[in-house]
Amino acid sequence: MPKKKGTQEEAPLKLFYIFYSKERMDNWIRTLQGLSFASDPSPDEPPEGLLTLSQFAEDITIEVLKILKLFQNSRFTKEEALQRIREVEAVVMSEVRDGDIGEVLESLQLSLLVLFSACRKFMDGKYGGDLKALVKHARALPEGDMEGALEIAGEIGAAVMGGSPCCEKFMADDPAKSSLLDDWLLEIETIREAMKSLKDFDETTGEED
Repeated sequence: MPKKKGTQEEAPLKLFYIFYSKERMDNWIRTLQGLSFASDPSPDEPPEGLLTLSQFAEDITIEVLKILKLFQNSRFTKEEALQRIREVEAVVMSEVRDGDIGEVLESLQLSLLVLFSACRKFMDGKYGGDLKALVKHARALPEGDMEGALEIAGEIGAAVMGGSPCCEKFMADDPAKSSLLDDWLLEIETIREAMKSLKDFDETTGEED
């Protein structure tokens, strides 16, 4: 008997959805190349380059979390979701060019490490505990223990994906004392906001925006 349209068997069609492409990333990079990252005279107005970089990070974060939402909604199996996340990660973490824009992109890549780590931990169920204690533990690690700090930050990010509140109150008050952990906490805050915006997301097919 032929399958009726709209049945569960049609779910694999969603696999054709392109969550992030090199072309999309290159468009953002071209935009960044024409912007200034120097501080503006007014402290209340961040440089246009930094504002756009933040929007760039948010754009990537939202697309990755769409994969997570499809996993939560049983549209993707765990294996399918992990494969899609790896595909986005390969695009985002690709080798950067030399020069000032390369340094900007490297900082973006470093901050997004926690996004991919948190997604994997969330799907594995490897998160939980007191977030304040986790942040304290991460700050107590020896300087240079990036792997250890990322492991803890990934747990925090996964907990936020699961609904825990975070992370502004845990960030360094003095920008001069800000660390890579603070960059990851800022990205986790972006994750929190993006999860709210994707609360009702349940897409099955489509093309890249």
